[in-house]
Amino acid sequence: MHSFEYHCPTEIIFGLGAEESVAEKIFKYGGSRVMILYGGGSAVKSGLIGKIEKLLTDGGLDVKILGGVKPNPRLSFARQAVREALDAKINFVLAVGGGSVIDTAKAVALGAANVEADIWDHWTNKNHLEKSLPVGVILTIAAAGSETSDSAVLTDETSGLKRGSITPRPVFAMMNPKFALTVPHFPLICGIADIIMHTLERYFSRIEGNDFTDMVAESLIKNVMAHSKILLKDPQDLHAMSEIMWCGSVSHTGFTGLGRDRDFSAHKLGHELSGRYDVAHGASLTTVWASWARTVYTVKPERFANFAEKIFGITDGTIDQRANAGIDAMENYFRELGTPTNFSELGIGVQSDDELNFLADMVTSNGTKKVATFLPLDKNLVMEIYRKANR
Repeated sequence: MHSFEYHCPTEIIFGLGAEESVAEKIFKYGGSRVMILYGGGSAVKSGLIGKIEKLLTDGGLDVKILGGVKPNPRLSFARQAVREALDAKINFVLAVGGGSVIDTAKAVALGAANVEADIWDHWTNKNHLEKSLPVGVILTIAAAGSETSDSAVLTDETSGLKRGSITPRPVFAMMNPKFALTVPHFPLICGIADIIMHTLERYFSRIEGNDFTDMVAESLIKNVMAHSKILLKDPQDLHAMSEIMWCGSVSHTGFTGLGRDRDFSAHKLGHELSGRYDVAHGASLTTVWASWARTVYTVKPERFANFAEKIFGITDGTIDQRANAGIDAMENYFRELGTPTNFSELGIGVQSDDELNFLADMVTSNGTKKVATFLPLDKNLVMEIYRKANR
């Protein structure tokens, strides 16, 4: 194992009825005036928001509720929520939902703790904000892993920029897998893809010698793939959902990448697709992953060949043949899952070279920087990857 530092302070409460102790946990972390953030009306119609509000008020907490978080969380909404949190003197933010709600909660917690700052400056590296209100999570979808991660994404809808930044991790995450059984089909499969991608983006590194980390990553990917096939046949399979929900949290804690850097090429390329076309995050990742892999695998083909063997049992052929067979197999899995693997399947159609050039400029800050680590991508490489996906 190579050297690493690892700290994941999020308290996990997992299982049926996990949410019942929410008031107790908020008090534990210093909360008394709570903002509940959620997304669409389904959380209200299902009775979940009402239940959480009652748990908090019965527990002696003051509550403010704010819904309307959208996928690819919007900067304008986060700014509005910060203002409302300050007016209500909120000292704890509770996210009830998935990644977009949790990321918005992290932004609100930073903004409410740094009154003079604009939160977007944190996401554009103009002003690093360290103070934050505590954030708690009641998870309703297995997907982004934001409930245990040290990062969050925001989209500035006026410019189309979608950016990720480092944030404090939530102080607790309550995971009742029963809640995720109500998630519609497409968000479900996009969430599954996102879970796998969070580990793939850490697995493909040029740093070798982290055997246990590799085994954890490989096992997580195989476990999610196996249980996703069960859920596709029976979306109400609680055991399969519980396995996937826990893998989603572990996948983005950083545990599946200890001892090596993290690449996140597909995220950097996918963010520009979801920011510009408002497509689902997980779908944007599977759209570009195979095109990225075919562009960069020659840097370390034995890594891809090892992946092909450990995940798909592919052992025949040369290193290059095994590497490409593994890429093909992963792409085919994404298709079987139902997520897109090119621009047409994503629903945006074949794009002009001018549009691809625009996207590549967004990724590379007008060609002034390289992104990622497995093979640092300059603008020309980004264009090559987008062209391969542009069909």
